[in-house]
Formats: sequence, structure tokens, C-alpha cells
Amino acid sequence: MSDATPPTTAIGTRRARTSAASRLVTLTAVLVPTLGVLSAAGILWGVAFRPVDAVLFAVFYVLPGLGITVGFHRLFSHKSFKSGPVVRGTLAILGSMTLQGPVTQWVTDHRRHHAMSDKPGDPHSPHGHRDGLWGGLAGLWHSHMGWLFTTKGMERDRVYGKDLYDDPLIRWIDRLYFVWVALSLGIPFAVGYIVGGGSLALGFEAFVWAGLVRIFLFDHITWSVNSICHSFGRRDYDTSDESRNVAVLAIPTMGEAWHNNHHAFPGSAVHGLGRRQIDISAGVIRLLEKAGLVWDVKRPTEERLARRARTA
Repeated sequence: MSDATPPTTAIGTRRARTSAASRLVTLTAVLVPTLGVLSAAGILWGVAFRPVDAVLFAVFYVLPGLGITVGFHRLFSHKSFKSGPVVRGTLAILGSMTLQGPVTQWVTDHRRHHAMSDKPGDPHSPHGHRDGLWGGLAGLWHSHMGWLFTTKGMERDRVYGKDLYDDPLIRWIDRLYFVWVALSLGIPFAVGYIVGGGSLALGFEAFVWAGLVRIFLFDHITWSVNSICHSFGRRDYDTSDESRNVAVLAIPTMGEAWHNNHHAFPGSAVHGLGRRQIDISAGVIRLLEKAGLVWDVKRPTEERLARRARTA
């Protein structure tokens, strides 16, 4: 792998630890949505949850969520299909609107996770921390949230991200990351304000539900793939790690909770490999494929599935 520096922009930097700036941004991204949930529960719950709030919540949960599951994960991290710049750019922007970090940071952390899954060096494994009940709980905490303050962003360099740093479109979207964050919170406020006839209160209400509460729920659902799906659930395929399938999380994660399937076939655009395994993200990719917007979609053959399936 070449270490040549792209000619037009600085490349990422491998760090010995998560930077102070990253910890501050992460703390803000974790605490502010939490305050939004407390606000909704203590001030708005049962009083102010209008149809526009429900529609905005659903739209902003699903579309930026697909930016993570279809874009950051299946396209950028694993290259499970190909697309043109419009689809790539749209997915990268939508994924950035979840407040889970810029594309290059998310992808390089995730590729490191697969390279060292549940072994020393995995940035968010729940295993290998301490023994006993408290050790297990400490591992779950680390894999769910703790890693965001200790190991997040350490691998943001060309070892795991050369293709991204060589892509001018991705570098441009990364540079504007806080613009996408602002839009993720500002659009719900603006729509609530307009639909509410210029009411700041209704704008704030939409901002809380479709901005803060939505980010809180989606982020914790995403983090549960790191924690729960490496600790509990079914193992349908032999892998070298502790990845698990957790059916109850399949719909809210839009297919990401078929995690043992994913670790068995990381290049597959489809994670729900069983007949009754709902995978919303794979369905979206299929629709995009039929529309001619994506191509070279990778799916494991029946022979490969049978060869990797667990026999007991």
C-alpha cells in the first residue's frame, strides 16, 4: 500500500490515543441529545408530540440512518457495491447527519474493528477487559460508549483509509462535517417553525423530537451492535470472533444486527441472509440496483453460505 500523500489536502493522522478535541466533540454529541430526551420526558411528554414531529422523527431516523448502514458501513467500509458520485456523496452527507463522526473516522475505526475483531487492538470489543461480572459489565460499557472517549479516531490514517483520502469528494464532505451536523439539527427546527406558523415553541419542539431525541435513539441503537451483538444472540456461522445475530434489533438497526452473518461475510451487501431475516438496508440497496444507481452488488452464493454454516 502506497504512503504517498494526496496532492490537494492533508491526510489523516494515526494517534496514540483519542485526541482531546475528539473527546470534547464526542462528549457534546452524547450529552446534548441526552438532555433532549430529558427535556422531552420532563417537559413535552404527553403534551407536545404532534404529527409533524412524528413525520420528522421518522424521516430523520431513516434517511441519515441509511447513510450509516448503506453508506458508511456497506459502501465505504466494505465496498459491497459500487455507485456514482451522486449516490456516494448523498450517503456520505446523510451518514454525517447522525453525529457519529466524519466518514474517514467512522470507516477507519470500523476497518480496524474487523481487522482485530474481539482481539487486542479492536477499538470497541466488549471482551478481554477484566474477568467476572464487573469485568463483563465494564466490557459492555466500553464497547457501547466508553470507547468513544478512549479509542475512537485512533486509526484515522492511510493504513485503513487510503481510498477515502484519495477521494476528493469524501475529503470535501469531511471538511464540511459540522455543516451537516448543523443541518441535521436545524432542518427539523425550521420545518417545525414553518408548519407551526412561525411559532418558536413548535420549532423547538420539532428540534427536540426529530433532532435530539432521534440522534440519541439512533446512536444508542448503533452502539448496541458493538456491545450487544458481540455478547448475546445466535451464531449461525463460524467466525473467529464473538459476533452474534440479535433478531430483536434487526428492524431498528435496519439490518445491522445480523452481525454474525456480517462478520462471516463482511463484503456482502446483504446481512439478513436467512429467509426471515429482515434487512431494510439490503432492500434499499436492491431498489437502488434496480434503478441503475448502484451496481456490482456483492452477495454470497448458496455454496459459500452452506460451507460457513455452523453444524451445531
